[in-house]
Amino acid sequence: MRSTAISCLRYRDGPRAIDVLCRVLGFQAQLVVPGENGSIAHAQLVLGGGMVMLGSVGNGSEYGKLVRQPDEIGGFETQSVYVVVGDADAVLARAEVEGWTVVIPIRDEGYGGRGFSVRDHEGRLWNIGTYDPWSTHGDAGL
Repeated sequence: MRSTAISCLRYRDGPRAIDVLCRVLGFQAQLVVPGENGSIAHAQLVLGGGMVMLGSVGNGSEYGKLVRQPDEIGGFETQSVYVVVGDADAVLARAEVEGWTVVIPIRDEGYGGRGFSVRDHEGRLWNIGTYDPWSTHGDAGL
């Protein structure tokens, strides 16, 4: 089943974001549309039945004018993405190698699964865990 709700993100360094999100979280670049001066006009990264779309900050899009980066609003986020993974501990290890900041330590959740929250290289908040809300058992089963 593919998700019909897709998060849209902006990054100052779009090409690096694509590289890092693929290496750390396991996304695969499905479509990358280059913009001017090495920016990303539009990218689609897929993982299982889910997807995030992203583009570079300042690429002149109408959407981009509506979005602020965490460093522009005191480090806060107004939304975040949850990614279902098969091994949260392994993803955490990759995130730490990349220098991401753990903001909620890894733990077993009372409702099932194991997860944590991190800020990536540009301060975006990501929630990672094995809890799969689509599964009747609550684990990723990936």
